[in-house]
This record gives sequence, C-alpha cells and structure tokens, in this order.
Amino acid sequence: MNTMTSQPVTLTQRQKDRFITGWSLAGILLLLPIVVLSWMVVLSGDRGSRCLTYGEQCSTIPGSALYLAFFLALGTGVTALAWPRGTATYARATTVFLQWGAQLVLGAMILDGA
Repeated sequence: MNTMTSQPVTLTQRQKDRFITGWSLAGILLLLPIVVLSWMVVLSGDRGSRCLTYGEQCSTIPGSALYLAFFLALGTGVTALAWPRGTATYARATTVFLQWGAQLVLGAMILDGA
C-alpha cells in the first residue's frame, strides 16, 4: 500500500487570509521607511542638496502625484486589513497587490526626482 499520495498541496482559507494580512501589514509598516529612505538618498546627492539649498534643479514630478501614491498605498493597505476574512479572497489579494504597487511607484518617483 502506498502511503504517499500525489495530491497537490492546497492552502486552506485561513492560511490564505493570514498570508494576505501579513503582506498588507508589512506594506503598511514599511511605507514610511520607504519614503524616508528614498528622500535620504535623494537629498544626499548633488542634485537633491542643490534643490534643498538653492531651489535649483528640483524634481519635475508634481507633489500631488507623490501624495496620491502615498495615500493610495495607505488606503489600500488599510482596506485590505479591514476587509472581512474569508470573503472575496482574490479581491483582497488584488488590493494588497495595488498597495505594494503604489508603494513601490512612490519610492521610484521620489528617487527619480533626484
């Protein structure tokens, strides 16, 4: 008798919910460090320090785009955390994906302004 089965391993609903919640919480906790570290990198360069000191060669990315990306990342993260567990798992996972996308785009926009 064969004790090994060839059935694929599937995640239970509870495991999926924990996984999604973990990534959402990690995103929210890393949002401010990403922003702060990105600005530190920008301001430590020639162009960033010149912008800060003399107001020259500053970023062409509008501040409203940065605020939009920040609040989109924050809002989707909070939405994913507040979403009832076990309901619409794929929509909740998509929300976390959008959260991380907005967060990474925000960091890239800050760094691009250097």
